[in-house]
Amino acid sequence: MMEKRIAKDLLKIRAVFFRPEEPFTWASGIKSPVYCDNRLTLTAPEVRDDIENALAQVVKEQYPEAEVLMGTSTAGIAHAAITGHILGLPMGYVRSGAKDHGRKNQIEGRLEPGQKVVVIEDLISTGGSVIEVVEILREAGAEVLGIASIFTYGMKKGLERLAEAQVKNISLTNFDVIAECAAEEGYIQPEDIARLIAFRNNPSDESWIGK
Repeated sequence: MMEKRIAKDLLKIRAVFFRPEEPFTWASGIKSPVYCDNRLTLTAPEVRDDIENALAQVVKEQYPEAEVLMGTSTAGIAHAAITGHILGLPMGYVRSGAKDHGRKNQIEGRLEPGQKVVVIEDLISTGGSVIEVVEILREAGAEVLGIASIFTYGMKKGLERLAEAQVKNISLTNFDVIAECAAEEGYIQPEDIARLIAFRNNPSDESWIGK
């Protein structure tokens, strides 16, 4: 099962790291039992191979009409490049803001109006940044087929935003599967799963801490 294999890969290299007893604090101030840094996959060749091949499989199966891959800046760029290489597809990326010099591009790489695009993203939480990328591509005349991402939290806000933007997302693995694998492999206690899911369902409610 792809979701479990990728979940175990991410846990093994601590790209996703659970610490329900000592929560991390996000930039927003929200306390979180999980730390996620999928950039670590790039420095773990075996895990990287698993991820890029799985992303290529998602694009082939879910978005067979794809003509161009576009990575999110900055974390999605390398994954889009490697996946594009596997599939023999062109790739580019979308900056978080337009350049203030040169041609002042926000979309890097050649993109023609009407081309069918898949966005490659590493992580989706509330969905704001990836939807901004989708909108920029649509404004440039691209037909965005959907998103292929490595990991999604499945947060209500993120799911609602994706639905509102009418964009499909296929993730290699998700919060629930990683929590289950973390308990199976002894990274966390089985009783921690309920606490993790409580966080995912309502990140602003800190009642899961210390339970």
